[in-house]
Amino acid sequence: MKVEVINSLAEVEVNEWNRLNKEGDPFLSHEFLLGLELHDCLKPQGWYSTHILLRDNDDVLSAAMPLYFRTNSYGEFVFDWAWADAFERAGGRYYPKLVSAIPFTPAAGNRILVSDPLAIDIAGPKLIAAAIELVATHSASSLHLLFPNDDQVKQFERQDLLIRTGCQYHWFNRGYDNFNQFLQALNSKRRKQIRRERRNACAPGIDIEVLYGDAITATHWSTFHEFYCSTFRRKWGEPRLTKSFFNYLSRAMPHAPLLILGKHEGEYVAGSFSMRSSDTLYGRHWGCSKHFKQLHFELCYYQTIEFCIEQNIRRFDAGAQGEHKIMRGFDPVKTWSAHWIDDPRLRDAVARFLLRETQHIDRYIQEVSGHTPYKNLPEFDEPIRLVNTSD
Repeated sequence: MKVEVINSLAEVEVNEWNRLNKEGDPFLSHEFLLGLELHDCLKPQGWYSTHILLRDNDDVLSAAMPLYFRTNSYGEFVFDWAWADAFERAGGRYYPKLVSAIPFTPAAGNRILVSDPLAIDIAGPKLIAAAIELVATHSASSLHLLFPNDDQVKQFERQDLLIRTGCQYHWFNRGYDNFNQFLQALNSKRRKQIRRERRNACAPGIDIEVLYGDAITATHWSTFHEFYCSTFRRKWGEPRLTKSFFNYLSRAMPHAPLLILGKHEGEYVAGSFSMRSSDTLYGRHWGCSKHFKQLHFELCYYQTIEFCIEQNIRRFDAGAQGEHKIMRGFDPVKTWSAHWIDDPRLRDAVARFLLRETQHIDRYIQEVSGHTPYKNLPEFDEPIRLVNTSD
């Protein structure tokens, strides 16, 4: 097999790449990843496309790894700022690093794409080896594969990558016919709470529009982008996604975006944006121009749950963090990342940290899985300490 490194997905035909995306993951599609490049979402935020391809003897694309050089850790949702700080205080240089991930998207999926699933045991090690070689040739510090699915993380562990555990909160459709049937599966306290929140959100003067496919217009995207930018700037700084990117999604992936907008007395005041595959809805962004009680929960959770039930979608991944989701019917689920670190001091320090962090995450998931009441996940912020192993 021949290894090829490209700096843009424009160098690969759409059908050629999408043939590897067997599960139809919207974020791994050629359209989505190329759209991020074309609409100025990546380089201004320190993402530089460095995708690795494997071609067979007939020059047919047989496997690939979406990959980026990073000059910071924003938009990754697997937080390694403490690792970078510790390494640089010890005289190292953490950036650039290599990251296999979907930019700005904490959604689990394949990080090794193959035309033949049976070839994963051959293609996987070759792609990992090629990525590690890129780390060396570009004087990078490390390789990180973020949010791989359960099967692939096992392969990465067999290749001696360090495995990190995280936690998200997903809603699962257990065959509900309607939202009320879902509520009946909850205890009385939570059922009453959700009904009260929905009444508050849908107070007189509030109307909600659920827009999907061709129903989303450029005007809708422009309105939502204003909400997204104002909320993003207030909380995190410069917005990552451009208005032209959102408009592009409607043209390139018309059946993937879901936009839920809230109106007050005829004026749009808030919105949530999600993406869907055949079996999963992914909640991505929210924004508002005015605050209305419980409207965030209505647009981001309850309307999206209703959409999943109506469309027979199996799972709703509402994104990173948010322990408050537990009391609203979401279950804690494990997420993963895999890490190869060149410097032995940092690698050993991170390995010790991950051992303790994993125990902490496992205990937390076990605890909240057995209790409906909401509980906070305390911060796990033990410092990274490097040990000099050269002696």
